[in-house]
Amino acid sequence: MFAVIKTGGKQYRVAANDLIKVEKLAGNAGDIIEFGEVLAFGEGENATFGAPFVEGAVVTAEVVEQGRAKTVIAFKKRRRQNSRRKHGHRQHETTIRIAEILTGGAKPAKKAAAKKEVAPEAEAAEKPAKKAAPKKAAASAENE
Repeated sequence: MFAVIKTGGKQYRVAANDLIKVEKLAGNAGDIIEFGEVLAFGEGENATFGAPFVEGAVVTAEVVEQGRAKTVIAFKKRRRQNSRRKHGHRQHETTIRIAEILTGGAKPAKKAAAKKEVAPEAEAAEKPAKKAAPKKAAASAENE
């Protein structure tokens, strides 16, 4: 089964377990993302097309990594004028793995939902407690 999704102003034809690079999306590696803008889905003659989107169709994907594309060089030169300019650009991009193509308002698998719920708890546990005040007190005690 395939689906056509829209993200970052572009359209992608995807299937389960596809690995694609799209324009930067919010999220860290391991996060689950849902694409609600599904233009079409199906298999062969049983394909369903939306106008513009298919109602109740969702594609879920897992963020594999956040990165940057190869450098694109913009080089401009005016001949015989001793004038040239070179400028490079690296676009931010996100690599995602398509997990599921859901239709008819179905909910994502429990594995995907569990990852989504664990993420906020993990972020709270990772933040270190501020200990700046005791260090200042210790420093002022040494100076006296």
